Parts: sequence; C-alpha cells; structure tokens
Amino acid sequence: MPLLFRNIEATPDDPVSEWHLEGIQAALERGDLSHWRRLAAEVRRHPWGEVSQELAEVLTFSRSYGSASVMDAVVLSSRDEAVRREREVVAAEVRSLREASGLSGREFAARIGTSPSRLSTYASGKVVPSAALMVRMRQVPLEGNCLDRHGA
Repeated sequence: MPLLFRNIEATPDDPVSEWHLEGIQAALERGDLSHWRRLAAEVRRHPWGEVSQELAEVLTFSRSYGSASVMDAVVLSSRDEAVRREREVVAAEVRSLREASGLSGREFAARIGTSPSRLSTYASGKVVPSAALMVRMRQVPLEGNCLDRHGA
C-alpha cells in the first residue's frame, strides 16, 4: 500500500524538505525503506537543517519500531561527521594563519595570548578555539603587514 499523507498538501513524491513535521511522522510510521532513505539523505546533507530538526522532534514522541532507532543514529552520526569536518576546517585555518604571519609557533601563540602547546591543539583540531581567539589570530598577519609597511 503506497504511503499517503493526510492533512498536508505535500505528497511522498515531493522533496523531503516539503514534508514538514506531519509528513516526516507519516513516513517514519507508515513509510518504507525508500522513504527512510530519503529522510536519511536529507539529514546527511543538512545535519542541523529543518528536516533534521523536525525528524529529531518527531523521534521524541513517535517510536515506530526499528526505524526510530535507525533514524536517531542517522541524525547523531550525521551531526558528529559535520562537527569533525568543521573542526578540520578550523584547524586548517589556524595553521594557515600561523604560516601567513611568518612567526614561529611560540611567537604566534604569544601574540594571541596562549601557550605554544595550546596553539598546537588548535592546529591539530583536538581543541576548537573560541571565536574571540580566532579574531585575534586573524589580526596577527595584518599586524605584521602594518609593521612591514612602517619599516619596523
């Protein structure tokens, strides 16, 4: 029996982003593997997007057999992977900013008010620096350029 949505204008053939809460709940409770795969693909594309948020909400009150635990895992693993990628991006920017400064790690760390060992954890991605510290890091290469222009 094909999945039908009730009380909403979207159909199961529409993009998942148009299903909204009631459509997601219907797909989770009465849908099949093809519907769950579409939901999972959208969550992987946008781990904190609207569909992911709505799916997480539906999972708080609708525990449909095995699909709920699988979808919980999809949301969690998608978000974990996104966080890992984001940490890599931040770490790469830290390394790039340090290299662009022309300073040693020790000198760069001193300029931004941290220790060389802490800077190393930022550059490796083990620790994510605060937004304020990222602003300071971004200003260091600019300070160096100003010093060069003024002959200091």
